[in-house]
Amino acid sequence: MTPDQELVLLFGALHLVALVFACVLFWMFMRSDTVDPWQPPDEDEGGGGGGNDRLSDPPRRPGPGGVPLPDAVQSSERFRGPGRLADRRQWPVRREHRPERTPHRTPERV
Repeated sequence: MTPDQELVLLFGALHLVALVFACVLFWMFMRSDTVDPWQPPDEDEGGGGGGNDRLSDPPRRPGPGGVPLPDAVQSSERFRGPGRLADRRQWPVRREHRPERTPHRTPERV
């Protein structure tokens, strides 16, 4: 048998197995019982339960503010108001440092 014939035979067998598998699934689907759609129980059947299954609302957290902590210290700057907070403070003037020496060349070694 040539390799081409073996490849055709292998693919044919795989297709045959897949066809048998599909037929088995289709046969199981056709034999299955039909299911009636779900209907809620009538009131006289005593379905039990009833009421609301949701939990009550969780307790609300207190809003911001209130009594400050015992170790709290009032800030010297306020975050409210016009302008930027960085512009309210005087920053120290930067020193400008320039080197005063001039570079010199060293003689090349031979």
